[in-house]
Amino acid sequence: MASFPLPNQSYELATWKVATVQWGYHVAVLKQYYSVPHEYIKQKADVRITKNMIEVFYGGNRISSHVRLYGRDGQYSTVAEHMPPNHQKFLEWDGDRFRKWAGSIGESTRAVVEGVLSSYKVEQQGYRSCMGLLKLADKYSVSRLETACKRALAYTPNPGYKSIQSILKTGSDKLEQETAPESYSSSCKAL
Repeated sequence: MASFPLPNQSYELATWKVATVQWGYHVAVLKQYYSVPHEYIKQKADVRITKNMIEVFYGGNRISSHVRLYGRDGQYSTVAEHMPPNHQKFLEWDGDRFRKWAGSIGESTRAVVEGVLSSYKVEQQGYRSCMGLLKLADKYSVSRLETACKRALAYTPNPGYKSIQSILKTGSDKLEQETAPESYSSSCKAL
């Protein structure tokens, strides 16, 4: 009887599932998100799930592998090379860089950027909105952007890109700032 050496790695149980690659070039596995090359967006892929790894296959070929995420739901494991080129340009950016840029425009602009960044589970997902918002200063001017942000903050605590853009397009930032009604908390302090 012939004897064969045991494999170097122990056998690992795996489960499989089919997942569709989302627009954000990630597949959802057990409430966590793992990137695949962006060319596979909208494709159905086979996912191999083990205790330590997540592997994604398309047409029998492995297109992605990640160390499995544990802990709070909604975490992302993203490989930079999986991103489309227009997303890769944001890798050199971080939230602090957007906050500093916004702060150089004004306190209201910084507050809006802070709100945009904190509205996403993964801060990096807000970078595109922040870039668009801050680039409005090139089209309209720094002072108009700050005024538009201040006006938007008077109406909602978390205005987004579209509301600021709308204020600038309609010229609402040029209108005289309406005096805000005295808030309930400030009128209580007076008592």
